[in-house]
Amino acid sequence: MPRAERDLSELYERINAASSDAALAWYLGLKRSIRCLRNNPSRCSVTPEDNNLRHLLYGNKPHIYRVIFRISAEAKAVEILHIRHGARREFDPAETSSPG
Repeated sequence: MPRAERDLSELYERINAASSDAALAWYLGLKRSIRCLRNNPSRCSVTPEDNNLRHLLYGNKPHIYRVIFRISAEAKAVEILHIRHGARREFDPAETSSPG
């Protein structure tokens, strides 16, 4: 989804992955974990905000990121909705229906 693509791009910049081997390795690990969701998305727990959404937790405390996604049974796909630091305010599922 466009918002998740922006989140991922902003995260790349925020952690300075272009200039740090460790940050780049972490970022690439996050992307691999996201790609692996297509194989078994149900392994991730349901979000507390919305029973129709799930989240993948990636990283170690205090740097845990939440990848919030929806499983689309009709399309047999996983839709990544948002990628955010776990310490940010609670996710509002209504934000996913907004364009852009």
